Formats: sequence, structure tokens, C-alpha cells
Amino acid sequence: MEKKKYKRTTVTSALPYANGGVHIGHLAGVYVPADIYVRYLRLKKEDVVFIGGSDEHGVPITIRARKEGITPQDVVDRYHKMIKDSFKEFGISFDVYSRTTSKTHHQFAAEFFKKLYDEGKLTEETTTQLYDEEAKQFLADRYVTGECPYCHNEGAYGDQCEKCGRDLSPTELINPKSAISGSTPVLKETKNWYLPLNEYQEWLKQWILEGHKEWRPNVYGQCKSWLDMDLQPRAMTRDLDWGIPVPVEGAEGKVLYVWFDAPIGYISNTKELCESNPERWGTWQQWWQDPDTRLVHFIGKDNIVFHCIIFPVMMKAWNEATPNDQTTSHPNDQFIMPDNVPSNEFLNLEDDKISTSRNWAVWLHEYLVDMPGKQDVLRYVLTANAPETKDNNFTWKDFQERNNSELVAIYGNFVNRALQLTKKYWGGVVPACGELLDVDRQALDEFKDVKQRVEDLLDNFKFRDAQKEAMNLARIGNRYITECEPWKVWKEDPKRVETILYISLQLVANLAIAFEPFLPFSSEKLRKMINIEEFDWNQLGSTDILKTGHQLAEPELLFEKIDDDLIDIQLKKLEDTKKANEAATAQVAPVKDTVSFEDFEKLDIRVGLVKNCEKVKKSKKLLQFTIDDGTGTDRTICSGIAAFYEHPEELIGKRILFVANFAPRKMMGIESQGMILSAVDFDESLSVVTTTKDVKPGSQVG
Repeated sequence: MEKKKYKRTTVTSALPYANGGVHIGHLAGVYVPADIYVRYLRLKKEDVVFIGGSDEHGVPITIRARKEGITPQDVVDRYHKMIKDSFKEFGISFDVYSRTTSKTHHQFAAEFFKKLYDEGKLTEETTTQLYDEEAKQFLADRYVTGECPYCHNEGAYGDQCEKCGRDLSPTELINPKSAISGSTPVLKETKNWYLPLNEYQEWLKQWILEGHKEWRPNVYGQCKSWLDMDLQPRAMTRDLDWGIPVPVEGAEGKVLYVWFDAPIGYISNTKELCESNPERWGTWQQWWQDPDTRLVHFIGKDNIVFHCIIFPVMMKAWNEATPNDQTTSHPNDQFIMPDNVPSNEFLNLEDDKISTSRNWAVWLHEYLVDMPGKQDVLRYVLTANAPETKDNNFTWKDFQERNNSELVAIYGNFVNRALQLTKKYWGGVVPACGELLDVDRQALDEFKDVKQRVEDLLDNFKFRDAQKEAMNLARIGNRYITECEPWKVWKEDPKRVETILYISLQLVANLAIAFEPFLPFSSEKLRKMINIEEFDWNQLGSTDILKTGHQLAEPELLFEKIDDDLIDIQLKKLEDTKKANEAATAQVAPVKDTVSFEDFEKLDIRVGLVKNCEKVKKSKKLLQFTIDDGTGTDRTICSGIAAFYEHPEELIGKRILFVANFAPRKMMGIESQGMILSAVDFDESLSVVTTTKDVKPGSQVG
């Protein structure tokens, strides 16, 4: 089936949360690939808009503000500026970067909600929630703390115990306390408005599962797992005082759910851009409601459900509330749906999961200070290690190696050789191309299809492979100059050297075009060296970009070698972070009260062979184990350790310890028949307890 040709493309990138800076995980997952794609479309002279902005509502911001004794607005103002400035300096080329606290956004999001409400697209439900009588407000999950009913950690939150990893609800906590006043909350009825996702399940199945099989497997697979289960209505309002007030009578003290208002920020930010320069950008409706516009969302994998299920349902509900006007050439006031959602997986740092709470990250604003002028180096390394199909890893040694052995030794080396030789033998003027030999034809033949190859990869969001193709041009160039040896040929055949340099310079110009989406700073530097103001994508693969007689500018080094000292500083910073985390947690838990041997004997601890292990759908924390317990009948046990096993299948075949005589308990609709034993490390990570020998399943521990 032939792909539809669009007049324009709307590109959005996930709105970073204004509660902290941006780190390399965010860059690799969302912002670098989005920027590559947008720069590529601009090079092709296509009509594209790149939308960004800060997400500035939600409970974590109010918690930070309360801890620091400042207002939530103070918090978001600080981080919005930091994030916006960092993106600009790093070359993320947004056409607009606004925020969800803007007047335009508040007004538009409220109008969006009101329309769904007025047209009966939302349902009203009354539920019971915890209420702080002293603070006189309902408590969001994170505003409730107490004792975990499973591991008895006394600092568990109302949504999760960060010690044992279990998903919780506030009413499960033992001795719950309000994080605001410290008082004991009470249960109180409250009314909220829900988006009936269940009513759109069949439409979603048809639109995604049948209509978008070309989406990345991780996106399609996660959508399918949600749609294979029964979707439930989801609350679109919250009992909070920070956010966009719900524009409905009787909704005082309530705000829009942050995941309702945040994606609308894409639209309101576009509206803000268009109203600031309508001659350049037209109307926001062109970018969001014209069927000739293609919509592409760049996100991380943790945001797939919001962009592929919840936000499309919101727009679908709007469209149903606005009948098509058949008298016009286009549907009236109808939102388009995303054509693609190229979500990446996660990037780890030095073989450990990036964690903002543990400060285990490389922050963009710090990198820009520590590595001035090396924006393209980080862009290159993050693209080379892009977690496009699975989680990947960033290490500082790999960063150094890729810079020194690829950017410096291959790309930079070829450019410098070609320009310096031209300066030496022809005064920096592009020579004429003479008679071609086989070695010339081979070099020309190797890069003539580069445009098609790179284009096909970029069109399919394969940025890592596309960058490899661009680097291959430099490899071709280096090999060509080495084989031709112009410094040896010069004395006997200057005309031959003219041809060698002419072909080499065309390769240099091609490199400037091919790398422009990936490495904009060095491409701009290279354009200045070859004295060309701008390129067109269609010139890629051409052998006459630089005309005979064209004067080049003074050559400079494109990249510089990174020494061990600079890398050691970064490794030392991470090592200090690790030591600080260990010092904060490395207090051995006190030994619990003495119990009798008879009490211990009441626990029936056994060895089980793991036959299968997988994540429980709709749960971030639960793993479902299928265990051979020696009885001949498989045993099912659920355990809240999913956060510590990214690939739970690695536990299959392990002999683990479990408590066999706990009463069965329903967890996410699954009957769990026991408890897996896990060790809690000083960093509060969990590791399943295993045997050192192949003990038979069912063997008792005593």
C-alpha cells in the first residue's frame, strides 16, 4: 500500500517535567532523534513545525516546593529556564518551546475539557479518598506515607513502597499519615470526571492493531498488551490546588489531571507560535486538524500509553463532539491522529539504571559546562548508542573512544587531509576534474547511492543506522586518499592530483550535508571552511557540489582528541555520587526482635525451579513466577520486584527460595501462592535469593 503524501508535518517531543534538569537518558530517548528528524525534513525543504515545552503541573512539583519553602511557580520558573536554555545551547531546534503554566495553555486546556464535558464525553464518579482535616484538602497518593503492609517499611508512599517495590494504594498503608500536616487522614467522598477509555477500545484496536502495524515493535507491543485487556475509565481531574482549575460548576478545589493537560500543551504551544507570527506559521488548525498534515510524537517508552491510547481518545472524543461540516473541502474542527510514535527504550549509565533521585545521571546543563564546544560529540555518541529497539548503555570510555577513533580519526581526519592538501597544492581553490581512473570510479560509485540509503533510514526512524551511513562517506574518503597518495603523485603528475582533490572535496561537501541533521555545529563549521552558506538535501550524492575555481576558506580541525584526564573527571564525579548514595544507605538494618526456633519452624521455606517469569500487565512492579515446587503441580507467585529485573526471563531456570505456607492472596486478579525471598541491598535494590547447587524443587530450607 502506497504511503500517503502529506503537505506538512507536526513533530512533538515529550514535555520534560519542570522538576529538575534534562539528562542523557532524555536526550537519547526523545530529543536528539526528534531534532535529527526535524532537521532532515527542513533540509528537504518540507513544511514542518517542531513543538516543545515544559510540563509544569502535578504533585511532585508541589512536594518540592513545600520542601524548599517556595511556591510551585518558583520551582517551575527555575527549571523551565534551565531546560529551555540547555536545549537551545545543545542545538535542539524547537520552533517553539513554551510551558503549561502559560495563559494560552490554561485557556485552551480548560476549553478542551469543557467541550468534552458539555457534550457528555466524560463520566462523573464519586469515590472515597483520604482527606487531611487539618490541611482541609484531599491527599494525592504521594502526600500519604505510612507502613508498608508487606515489608513494613515505615516510609512507604501511598502509591508505592520504594523499599520492596510493591504498588500500593493509600488505603493499604498501616498507620497512614498526611505528608502535609502529619495528621491521620480520614476517608471522605469526592467527585471526579473520567474519560471512558472502555468505550473506545474497539476503535483503538482497529486504528492501532490493524492500521499501524508499521510502528516500532515496542510501541505496537505495549499498545497490544493494553488493548488485550479491558480498558477502564480513567480520572481526568484531581483534588489538588496546583494546576488548571476544572471549568465545571461544583468542581472547586479540583484541577485537570496532569496527563490530561500536558499533551494538550502540544496544541496550545502551536497556537501560541502561530499567533505570534501568522504570516510564517498560519493557523494552529493547519498543524492539528488538516488531514494533509502528518503528526509524529517522539517519546520515551514510559509515555507510550498516554500518547497512543489516552491522548488519541481525548481527540477522538472531541471529534465526535464536533460533527463534520460536509460543505467544506476538509472536516471542520477535527483533530488528526498520530501517524507514528517512534518511542525509544531506556539508556543506562555505566551499566546502571539512570536515577534522578540517586543523582545517577549525566545532566545536560552540567555537560555543557564541563565539555564546552562538544555538543556534537554527545549527539553523535547518543545516536550511535540509541536505544531504538532495546535498552542500551552509555559509558564515558565509549564516549572517549568514539570521539577519538571515529569523529577525530575518521571524519575529522579525512576533512583535514582533503582541505590541507588543496591548500598546499592549489591555494585552497577547487581544481578541475580530469580523466577518471578505476580507483576514482570506484570511490564515486561507492557514495552515489548515499542519499537514498540515508533517506530510507531516516524516513523509517532508524537514526543509528543512518548516522553509520553518513560516517561511511568519511571512511570512503580516507581510503581513497590513502590509495591515491597525492603527495607522491604531485611531482610526476600534477593533473592527476587535481582529479584526486576534486573528488575528495566533493566527498567533503557530501559529508557536510549528510551530517547536518546529526551534527549541526560541526556541519556549520565545515560549511564555513568550504565557503558554502547552505545546502539542499537533493545535493547529497552529487559529484559537482563544489565547482572548479571555487575558493575555500582556511581549514580548521573539526574535532579534537579527548584525553584521559577529562574522562577521569567525569568518572570521579560518578564515583563520588555512588559513594554518597552508599553512605546514605549503608547502615545495616538493626536485627529484629528475637524469635523462638519453634516460631521459625512455622515458616515452610522451600526451593522452587522457575519455569516462567514475566511482568504482570497493568502493573509496574509485579512479576508473575511459575514455579516447579516439587509437587507435580506448578505454583504461581507474584512478587513486587519488577523494577529490579528489566528482563525477568533471565530468572527462568534459577532455583529460588520461597515461603510455601503463606495463605493465597489475590494480586492484580492473580492468586499468589506464597512469597519469593529477596535480599535487600544497601541501595534498597532487591535480588532474588538462589541456591549455589542444583537442589531438587520442593526441598525444604531449615
